Amino acid sequence: MGMTIIEKILANHSKFDEVKPGQIIDITIDTRVARDFGGPNVVKHIEEHGLTIDDPKKTFFTFDTNPTGSDPKYATNQQICRKFARKHRIRVYDINNGIGTHTLIEFGLVWPGATAVSTDSHANILGAVAAFGQGMGDKDVAAIWATGKTWFKVPPTVKIILKGKRPEGLTAKDIVLNLLNEFGTTTMLGKAIEVYGDEVEKFTLDERITIASMATEMSAIILFFEPNEEIYRHFEMRLGRKIDPIFADPDAKYEKVYELDFSKFKQMVSLPGKPHATVNIVEVKKKKIDSAFIGSCTNGRIEDLRVVARVLKGRKVAPGVVLKIVPSTDRVWQQALDEGLIKIFKEAGALVSNAGCAGCAAGQVGMNGPGEVTISTGNRNFPGKQGKGEVYLASPAVVAASAVAGYITTVDDIPEEPAVPTEEDLKIKQERTEQHKKRNEQIEKQTPTEIEGRVWLILKDDIDTDMIYHNRYLTITDVNEMGKYIFDNLEGYEDFAKKVQPGDIIITGKNFGSGSSRQQAVDGFKALGVGAILAQSFGAIYERNAINSALPILTYDEKLLKELDIKDGDRIRVNFITGEIVNLRNGKKGKVNPFSEVQLEIYKNGGLF
Repeated sequence: MGMTIIEKILANHSKFDEVKPGQIIDITIDTRVARDFGGPNVVKHIEEHGLTIDDPKKTFFTFDTNPTGSDPKYATNQQICRKFARKHRIRVYDINNGIGTHTLIEFGLVWPGATAVSTDSHANILGAVAAFGQGMGDKDVAAIWATGKTWFKVPPTVKIILKGKRPEGLTAKDIVLNLLNEFGTTTMLGKAIEVYGDEVEKFTLDERITIASMATEMSAIILFFEPNEEIYRHFEMRLGRKIDPIFADPDAKYEKVYELDFSKFKQMVSLPGKPHATVNIVEVKKKKIDSAFIGSCTNGRIEDLRVVARVLKGRKVAPGVVLKIVPSTDRVWQQALDEGLIKIFKEAGALVSNAGCAGCAAGQVGMNGPGEVTISTGNRNFPGKQGKGEVYLASPAVVAASAVAGYITTVDDIPEEPAVPTEEDLKIKQERTEQHKKRNEQIEKQTPTEIEGRVWLILKDDIDTDMIYHNRYLTITDVNEMGKYIFDNLEGYEDFAKKVQPGDIIITGKNFGSGSSRQQAVDGFKALGVGAILAQSFGAIYERNAINSALPILTYDEKLLKELDIKDGDRIRVNFITGEIVNLRNGKKGKVNPFSEVQLEIYKNGGLF
């Protein structure tokens, strides 16, 4: 039986000649990375458990979430990592280098067919070059640094075929926003994706990176492209050797094959709050903006900056609008300087920062304030992720054109005179600011295999890690302190930490814990003594983090709640081994999916360590 790309890579890094979906295997990891976000906790786990580094030459730090080192807490965390790196002879790609996943590609630290992990939830961006990349929590990464391997469940693979011609002017960002519009956040949950088509073969490296970077927002494990000649040349030059081609076998078995009409793809924009809430740009044209951001691991590449320069050349950013531009890496920054792009940006009135993640990390370039409307090339616009305002997602071309116009528009529809804020605009903005301010003022035993607890019925889908544990608390390393911030960014549950009682059980919807790789979104529940979390499905990284931390999580079928007539505040009993669940109010019984053998072993061990 033939194998898909991910099955081949995992088999090549395991003891098996071939692997199948659902199989749990140990795999070796070629490249092991921790960032300034998550890195200090990796160090903490290594030192607390007396572990050694398996192979320093395969182990790296990348500082990209706070490239200026301007926040004292981040600066402290970065220095913790530097000292550890010196002691163990680990290479540090410091604050002047740029986004870690892009660094791995630029320097040939990964290659087609390689495996890599990082504390970055967008490590699956490496699928752009047919490498296996996964974001994992700090406990996972610490264990990998010590052993060189980890356990992984082989996911099913789906194939997407883009048929027909690529519409003129359609950017890579538009392509992935169309895919999000087609599949949402649950269709691809826990799956690997392979994308094919005659036009797909022509995609540049930068375009592949843009599309692969938003596999996380689709809840996919990873999105792969088969490498073309450009990709192989890139890595063979950096590695100084030939690379064995990696591709799916002709008889590979896919869970499903989707054929999409590429010619019908449109320029798209994501509405504030949800990356997958995408609409044709015509639906939001003329929406006035306060700021614009170009960068992130999705759209900070040199091809993106060239497009922006073409739009901005000879033009000025609209009055009352702030345009912020952040290249993805220092190499891209230097190339933009050499090509004269930086001069164009500055003459247009843009702010240009040094390379890094920027808008995704609290306190960095790209944040916005209450009532502020931003159009961004980022990959996420979850509530509160980039600040307290509203964030629309779009392509670099649309963001640049909108910055000049003063409202959302396309390159072919930039007005000769930009929109100037009126008294009414300022009044509306002030009202929005006050509304946000009022809302924000309101926000401020071991291992039993059977538990009883009070139910919190939070029937929402796509509760992401920013809603669970907001990024403004990421510098906190005291687990006990993390608990008081759980759900304070989830509307309606801002006071959860004050009301929850030890042993309480949360029942929620689909894709719980989507988003970033942050371990705090798990550890906070443990600090509060939450007995278990039941969901219809979990974000892939969150599921690993919870299992490795011995936080009981279980999945259930959506019919269960009706069958048991479970209401908020009921007391239920759950058996982790048998999966039996009982509503103690009415005696009704049902089944949830019990612990797997691996989950039970880790749970009884009190965690991965």
